[in-house]
Order: sequence, then C-alpha cells, then structure tokens
Amino acid sequence: MSDPEKSKEDELAGTEQPFVQHLIELRDRLLYSCYGVGIVLVVLFFYPGPSRLYDLLAMPLVKALPEGSKMIAVGVVSPFLVPIKVSVLVAVGIALPWILYQIWAFVAPGLYKHERRLVLPLVTASTILFYLGTAFCYFFVFGQAFPAIQRLAPHSVAVTPDIEAYLDFVITMFLAFGVAFEVPVIVVILARMGLVTVAQLKSWRAYFLVGAAGVAGLVTPPDPVSMLALLLPMYMLYEVGIWSAQIFIKHTKAPDEEAKASEVQ
Repeated sequence: MSDPEKSKEDELAGTEQPFVQHLIELRDRLLYSCYGVGIVLVVLFFYPGPSRLYDLLAMPLVKALPEGSKMIAVGVVSPFLVPIKVSVLVAVGIALPWILYQIWAFVAPGLYKHERRLVLPLVTASTILFYLGTAFCYFFVFGQAFPAIQRLAPHSVAVTPDIEAYLDFVITMFLAFGVAFEVPVIVVILARMGLVTVAQLKSWRAYFLVGAAGVAGLVTPPDPVSMLALLLPMYMLYEVGIWSAQIFIKHTKAPDEEAKASEVQ
C-alpha cells in the first residue's frame, strides 16, 4: 500500500460508526442547536423585549417617515405576532455560530485532514460575511434608500407602511445582502472542487459584473443608491474570492495531490 493511501486511512482511523449512532449524534446536535436558539430567545424576551426589537428593526424607516407619521398594523394579531417573529429571527441570527459549530462537530470526524483545513475556514468566513452583509444593509442601504423613496412619494399619498409588510421586505433584503456577501466563499468552493479555474474566473469578470447588476436591480428598492450599494460590494468580493481561491487551492491539497505536485517539480 502506498504512503498516500496509508495516510488517508490513518486520518479516519477509529471514526467509523454504525448508522444508528450517526442518527443519535445528528439528533443530539439538532437538540443542542435548538437549545442554543431557545436560550437566546428567552434572554431577548426579557431584554430588550419583542416590541423594542421591532422598534430597532423599524428605526431606519421610521426616521425617514414624515414627522408625526407611524407604521400601521393591518392584521388583528399583527401587533403581537410580528414582534415575536422578529425575536425568533434575531435569536437564530445570534445563535448562528453555535448552530454552525454543531454542524461542524457532526461532519468533522468524517473528513480528512486536508478537508478540515478547507471546511472550517469557509464556515467561519461565511458566518462573518453574512453578518457583514446584513449589517451593511441595515446601517447603510436602509439609511440611504428610505429617505430617497420618501422624497419620491407623491404629496397626495399618506405614507403609512404596514409592520408585517415591512418585516417581509427586511427579511428579503437581509437575505439578499447576506447571500451576496457570500460570493468569495462560493468562488473558493467552485475553484477548489475543480469546476472552474482561477484563469476562468479572471476572464469572467465582465460577465459577473453584468449578472450582479441584474441581481441588484431585481432585489433592491428602485433607486440607484441601493442598486450600487449591492453591486459594488458583490464585484469587490468577487475579486477577493479569486485571490482567496488561489490561497485555498495551494494550502488544502489532498496528500495524493501534493505527492503528484512534488513529482512534477
């Protein structure tokens, strides 16, 4: 048996488990994730509370409304249910690192050493990038888009947004910006799997820019500031992804790939 094949077996030695044990492990990890979300949710119910959380979420829009204007609740139970939904979503967002850790703890024993060197940094980076995307949307995009939209509203229209419609809009925007900020991770995965090469990624810059412009035009409010606020970070993150892919490909090679590279040299 060759040394690379022996090293592969050594990496996973003792990690084989019966199928039932895998199911038990999966159940435990899911329960741990739910416990983490539940603890955060209980804390949020006491401080700052569901109503205060919704007020914080609605702050960018409320600031842009005409003086004395407020949001409205069309549904009978919306004033109660919508803040609860916000609390659950915030709890999941805060507990996201814990949830991802449980996923990592479940799959890590079945990964080779070189695969662990790839997965763990990508999981960490994807979490941070998602947080950055939502924060960028909340603090910058909303602060620029909502005043611009109000300035374009006809004077004969009383702007009183519904709280549930606003929550749906915010979730869509957070997901759009959160996923858009994952571009470097997606690029690295595609390159590491061999589906594309770094040279191809560099040659596709213009196509990516056009596609990103189309996505930005579809998911953002109809103002140029919001569109550019999504388009420019996506393109810059694409460049970061190309640079990162070269590093990951170099440092996460399998033992047999490293052996072949040394033979070529």
